[in-house]
Amino acid sequence: MEIHPQFITLFFSLFIISIISGCTQPNEYPVPAEYDLNHPVKIEMPTDLDEISGIIYYPKDTAIFAEGDEAGILYKIFPNRHTEFQKWKFGKNADYEDLQLADSTFYILSSKGNLAAIKFYSPDSLNVVGFEFPEKGNEFESLYFDKAQNKLIMLCKNCKDDKKSAVSSWAFNLSTQLFERGALIIDPKDLGKKENGKKLKFKPSATAINPLTNELFIISSVNKMLVIATATGEVKKVYPLNPALYKQPEGIAFTSSGDLLISNESAKEGPANILVFKLKRKN
Repeated sequence: MEIHPQFITLFFSLFIISIISGCTQPNEYPVPAEYDLNHPVKIEMPTDLDEISGIIYYPKDTAIFAEGDEAGILYKIFPNRHTEFQKWKFGKNADYEDLQLADSTFYILSSKGNLAAIKFYSPDSLNVVGFEFPEKGNEFESLYFDKAQNKLIMLCKNCKDDKKSAVSSWAFNLSTQLFERGALIIDPKDLGKKENGKKLKFKPSATAINPLTNELFIISSVNKMLVIATATGEVKKVYPLNPALYKQPEGIAFTSSGDLLISNESAKEGPANILVFKLKRKN
């Protein structure tokens, strides 16, 4: 199996960690052909990251940036060094849910839809600009960067204008620095068709674009499922997630070579973790 050069050192280290962690699960769930969601490499997080939420992969030095749920801290994790990390305080305590990197600026989403834009001028110097969401009474947990539109897309968890369990979206236009209603809508009927007709109230926790297929991978912690959809929101596949392995999945990201990362909060059941899934390459 071919391994991307960036990840040679990382995956040797993670292989040892996975043996120590004992990440094999007894129950096998259906999985995509490209990723064995039942057998990840597991990276345990230090207690500072018990409430790890959004994550992104940073290829420059094979690191992972993450944010916690409440403390207003941005973390940089080095998986091949296991517990070592850096951190920067960017804001007051709030309910932070996800983050993205666009044009060398980090954007961190709060549950109310507000964004904090973080720009580093040196390793110890950063500038933070806040953007307040224009409407009250909405809840968000999911943020991803649509490079083609130059927009950050926010999927609703609970938005007051959503009807019949539909999942709508908002966007933050990076060119105008204004919020606008998004075009992407996920129809719950599409989810039901993939789940044997079940009626679902889908609540997205995190979203990432697969860089190799341009598909949306959407995690729902509440529903314990992974949804794969087109860039326009058409549901293609739905996969249930084993709750013994995915205790509280709140973050999802891809490496540039297509490997999948999913973060789990501690949920008071042992350490928080990041699960790594190597892309299965076709022979």
